[in-house]
Amino acid sequence: MDKPKKSVRRRTAGVTIDEVAALAGVSPMTVSRVINQGKVRDVTRERVLRAVRELGYTPNLAASSLAAAQHTRIALIYTNPSGAYLRELLVGLLRVASSSAIQLVIDYWDNLDAESERRAARALAGRVDGVILPPPLCESQAAVSELVKAGIPVVAIASGRLSEALSCVRIDDFSAGREMTDHLLRQGHTRIGFIRGRDDLSASALRYDGFVTALREAGLAVDPGLVQHGDYTYRSGLAAAEKLLSQRRPPTAIFASNDDMGAAAISVAHRRGLEVPRDLSVVGFDDTSAATTVWPELTTIHQPIASMANAAVDILLRTIRRPAADATVLRDHVMPHRLIARDSVAAPPRRR
Repeated sequence: MDKPKKSVRRRTAGVTIDEVAALAGVSPMTVSRVINQGKVRDVTRERVLRAVRELGYTPNLAASSLAAAQHTRIALIYTNPSGAYLRELLVGLLRVASSSAIQLVIDYWDNLDAESERRAARALAGRVDGVILPPPLCESQAAVSELVKAGIPVVAIASGRLSEALSCVRIDDFSAGREMTDHLLRQGHTRIGFIRGRDDLSASALRYDGFVTALREAGLAVDPGLVQHGDYTYRSGLAAAEKLLSQRRPPTAIFASNDDMGAAAISVAHRRGLEVPRDLSVVGFDDTSAATTVWPELTTIHQPIASMANAAVDILLRTIRRPAADATVLRDHVMPHRLIARDSVAAPPRRR
């Protein structure tokens, strides 16, 4: 994918619902109905969605619910190995909390076994109205089952494993993984290393599946020696990159499943005297601060983590405010991702 023009990115940041309505030829209320999955004609819905895509509009899904958020306690439970990912998530949640009466409760569960997670979930259920579970806890059956049993609404962030017990806010990790791999293939890379994320997370598996699919569509076989395992930490990225670059025929590009591991791969390349991207291309995933605090800056997949937090709060508030007689409405909210092309990718050395 080509690098997006700066002017387009500046324009996207300021797009309003009124501009979407004007382009689609409808009222702002109609745009709101489409965004909130209300009833409109199919032809109108398609016209609005086309305008949303063209302008790059990202709705503030939490805004409609903030006024009714007084005295609502929402918990974020985390045990995330990526500090950069957690910072992005907290930014989104703190923005919502600072402009409303939401009370944000932050709970840290470090290396708890299943039974300890159940006990912690039971204790938390008596103190909060809703819970947000980012990775890896988004797929903890022990925590989810206890919270659902207690009648606490739960929203998982970045889980690719859909459940009948909780709502989910995510991106299409499979498509994103395939898109990034296609980007490397178009540059001429055919020997691509891949650093996987945690094996117990479905999003990690989906990113790898997208990688494999893109290779096969290009007529390339997957070389098991070019696939190394990580756990989304910088340290695991160092170990995986060392194994990849120590091979007799090292890869010409490395696709890391998150930015922390991608930054680690660049560090290993520098230590080995390799210039990125002249000798080795490196890409990451998430577009966290880790992608822009390394040199060269990482080409990556932008996952709108802060906006995903806003959407999670919106879903929780809608659920908390529903009449008691209504059935629970679970949502699978898929947010758009985009490939951010920076300076860490070039054609492989032999093509130059």
